[in-house]
Amino acid sequence: MRGLAVGTRALLKREILRYVRRPRNTFLPPFINNVLYFAVFGVILGSRIGSYGDGIPYIKFVLPGLVVLGAVSNGFENASFSIFHGRWNEYIHEVLTSPLSYRQLSFAYVAASALRGVLVGVIISVIGVVFTFAHPGYDVVGVAHPVYLAVSLVAVSALFACFGIVGGLWARDFDYLTVLNQFLIRPLVFFGGVFYPLSALDGVWYTVSLANPMVHMVDAVRYGFLGYAERDPALSLGILLVATGVVFAVDVALFARGYGLTE
Repeated sequence: MRGLAVGTRALLKREILRYVRRPRNTFLPPFINNVLYFAVFGVILGSRIGSYGDGIPYIKFVLPGLVVLGAVSNGFENASFSIFHGRWNEYIHEVLTSPLSYRQLSFAYVAASALRGVLVGVIISVIGVVFTFAHPGYDVVGVAHPVYLAVSLVAVSALFACFGIVGGLWARDFDYLTVLNQFLIRPLVFFGGVFYPLSALDGVWYTVSLANPMVHMVDAVRYGFLGYAERDPALSLGILLVATGVVFAVDVALFARGYGLTE
């Protein structure tokens, strides 16, 4: 953080402390949810489903998808809530009148939210390791490509943190945020190859699924963990990085226009 401007560091620190100081609200819910996911889908159903891909046990197959689900949900939720809460209580104007550029503002919000997504992803990964370690029929899950995995997870979290800023500026009340998370993001994740391989789809449904950005995210993270991918890993990562850059530019442009801030 030393290479950042003082104002950017201050805003980034404030946004990080906002959720770090309340772990029961930010980290406990995804912990409990994913213990249930692994218990039901990984252990109970996984033992009946068998394996996918190159003989990958089902509990290992779903792990990367659950990491993506947690990362994108928390990255989006943190950014959207922070922006909208600032608008709702009118303290975001103090940030806007600071000497920070719109790019610096966007970076601070995105970085803090992406960090939350990454932390939740790490928590989910640890849960997966514990479940595979405790089950006598599975080898402990490892990381096949650690650098690729780290870059992919950061890109996934940052992309949806960028989307979160758009959602926070667009929302007119708190119900808007719930609608975006529950009826847009989660369906995309569940139909993004979290619980099944793309090869299970036939014809047009396979082609339609490729338009779902979650497919590339899950595939990239799965390749980082397991070394298994159904799409070109370089292409998936490239799509993530380009999409993140584009949406970040949109965030900067919306701040510059005062979208949702001057009404």
